[in-house]
Amino acid sequence: MQLPFLDRWRAWRDAKLASPAFQRWAADFPLTRFEAARRARGLFDITAGFVYSQILFAYVELELFDKLADKPRTAADLAPEMGMDVAAADRLLRAGVAIDLLERRGKDDTGAARYGLGKLGIAMPGNPGIAAMVRHHRMLYHDLDDPLALFRGEPEETELGRYWSYAGSADPAADGDERVAEYSTLMSASSGFVAEDTLDAYSLKGHQCLMDVGGGEGRFLIQAGRRWPHLQLMLFDLPAVVARAEQNLAAAGLAERASVIGGDIKADGVPTGADVISLVRVILDHNDDGAMTILRAVRKALPPGGTLLVTEPMSEAPGAESVGDAYFGLYLLAMGSGRTRPPREHKAMLREAGFDDIRLVRTRRPLQTRLMVAKVA
Repeated sequence: MQLPFLDRWRAWRDAKLASPAFQRWAADFPLTRFEAARRARGLFDITAGFVYSQILFAYVELELFDKLADKPRTAADLAPEMGMDVAAADRLLRAGVAIDLLERRGKDDTGAARYGLGKLGIAMPGNPGIAAMVRHHRMLYHDLDDPLALFRGEPEETELGRYWSYAGSADPAADGDERVAEYSTLMSASSGFVAEDTLDAYSLKGHQCLMDVGGGEGRFLIQAGRRWPHLQLMLFDLPAVVARAEQNLAAAGLAERASVIGGDIKADGVPTGADVISLVRVILDHNDDGAMTILRAVRKALPPGGTLLVTEPMSEAPGAESVGDAYFGLYLLAMGSGRTRPPREHKAMLREAGFDDIRLVRTRRPLQTRLMVAKVA
């Protein structure tokens, strides 16, 4: 059976593009030179990506972004604080310039280059959540040491699977207080942008009570409560987490408007009383059966006219496709539970759980936050 014309044309095109002779011609020809260079650079950056991430990790461990936040400094000035000689320090600083973490800011009186924060590094000071996630990724790198073994399901246990033990556990409440507090703190530290973008995209002005299910230490709820002073607040999460959330809500001056409830959604369901419920980076942590259990429990807890907000990274986000299926695809594989889903799959699951009027709402940074809003008829 002959292949369709489009498939035959693509096969011819692929063979042509793969030809060394054609690649040499494309690299020299003025109309194709830029595209050839762009593709070569893109492939090299994939190969070198681990090296770039380790440069960033070194900067975080050395707290270089904070050291350079106030003024530019030279390698000789920084070397003693970095625990290395001047030549090594300068090599590391120049590496940061090459990937836009730093930039050169002229020279000092001796002619030595001064280094300041670059266009990517400027975001690091004052954002401890980013640094926490950079440190956290050492576990992922360890799990990806043999990626084929991971895809084949050969490791009996992974670093991320141990860390996020609640996601695949039949009894997530069994994790000890210290263990739960560790990953809850990481989630809280890394959720600032997610909360901000979600609350900018959807107004809670018309709601009376927001419950954040799986709300961790209360970061999302605190930002919502500050933005909407009329809103009553509820938080539902594992018993080991809620005490920390209660303390944070009180410190934020929201104790009188907030109630915190500990429990296991799989065993206890979701408390009632809220007309809008948020699931912030919850569904992607669970396989389909677990995700449907959560969605059905939330649907049961909402009154007629109630609203559900599902906010998390999703697959097939325009301009951020690599984040959903490449980065989160492998992260969640190493974690042992969950996957990112495109909006159409979210909509299908929400309909199956009993929701109506389901829509995707535009967010500022779909790279990390997409928002699905669903109603109860």
